[in-house]
Amino acid sequence: MIRNNWTRAEVEAIFNQPFLDLVYQAATVHRQFHDPNEVQISTLLSIKTGGCPEDCSYCSQAARYHTNVKVHKLLPYNEVIEAALRAKENGSSRFCMGAAWREVRDNSDFDKVIDMVKGVNSLGMEVCCTLGMLSEQQAERLKEAGLYAYNHNIDTSEEYYDDVISTRTYDDRLETLGNVRKAKISVCSGGIIGMGESVDDRIGMLLTLANLPEHPESVPVNNLVPVEGTPFENQKTATVWELVRVIATARIMMPRSAVRLSAGRLELNYEGQAFCFMAGANSIFSGDVLLTTPNPDAKSDAELFQILNIKPKEAFKDAKKQGIEFNQIPSAQGLEHSH
Repeated sequence: MIRNNWTRAEVEAIFNQPFLDLVYQAATVHRQFHDPNEVQISTLLSIKTGGCPEDCSYCSQAARYHTNVKVHKLLPYNEVIEAALRAKENGSSRFCMGAAWREVRDNSDFDKVIDMVKGVNSLGMEVCCTLGMLSEQQAERLKEAGLYAYNHNIDTSEEYYDDVISTRTYDDRLETLGNVRKAKISVCSGGIIGMGESVDDRIGMLLTLANLPEHPESVPVNNLVPVEGTPFENQKTATVWELVRVIATARIMMPRSAVRLSAGRLELNYEGQAFCFMAGANSIFSGDVLLTTPNPDAKSDAELFQILNIKPKEAFKDAKKQGIEFNQIPSAQGLEHSH
């Protein structure tokens, strides 16, 4: 049953039950709503890197921290389309473009992103963007261009949020999610564990997501990758057992959503990743780099899929199943003009 009225006590009872009972319950829910042997492969490309004015304590792209990230302006159109084609060849059905902006501005860079969205959409992939805060009108423009999903993570619980970031509020994040929803774009929103938060904060984050008027279609669960030069560079990250607990609880609370095993996967062996899939994770990010942090390569992912006998999920499968509207551009019309 899909619910949006969870109480903290109910979630605590699920989250804190014996580990194998939790995984069993999550696996049971997973099988009711998803094919357990199908995992979506997504690719994430940083189309504009570094120089961000925000102060997110985990982020290598904040201008105020001294990290090894090389700042680059918006990538050219052709380079983005070539990256999307390579991703598609490697089995990705979703292509996500990330820009290190605080918010979207209505300027020529946004016009270029709109063209990129059209171009990637025309390849028959689910197009996702993560560009910071978004107004209702900007969300409408992205929708018209064929954007399928918009990622905007809430990061953590409302209570712990101010320990992580001070340059925007929790409500700012929720407002952007509301604007994405109004434009009928599918919502991708999750968070990060291993930032020094408590178990209560992890439960609080899941409560916020699961009690939104509609569950996010996609819930990324990231394990912090500590980056030298950021305030969290010496943070002790979460164990695989903690990660599986969050994934399993998310699966039980948001049965229809894709739960994405996101950053921090490089620290997991195949057994750890298999446990995550069993607990309800059904998406991974492929490619050597996730925005700026290292990630397993396509070869090891192919080997993992072969060992577990799981197959990549095709694009738009959830949309077709759930009746979500999406603008699939049938021809490669976005590819004729280069920028």
